[in-house]
Amino acid sequence: MVHMYEKWTLYKQDIKLKHRRDKTIYFFTKRKPKRGTPCNLPDEYMVLVNERIGLPYLKEK
Repeated sequence: MVHMYEKWTLYKQDIKLKHRRDKTIYFFTKRKPKRGTPCNLPDEYMVLVNERIGLPYLKEK
């Protein structure tokens, strides 16, 4: 099941860093992005909302 917050869908993308191993980034979007796959909310994160602009984001518990 894909995690959604109001009209926002949570996506993840694996990226390669220069001198480090791979890293997974998570982001919310209303549209289908060019890269990334829809995903569930990871257990170690919680959803918060930026009060000023209304954008949801993830924060580690």
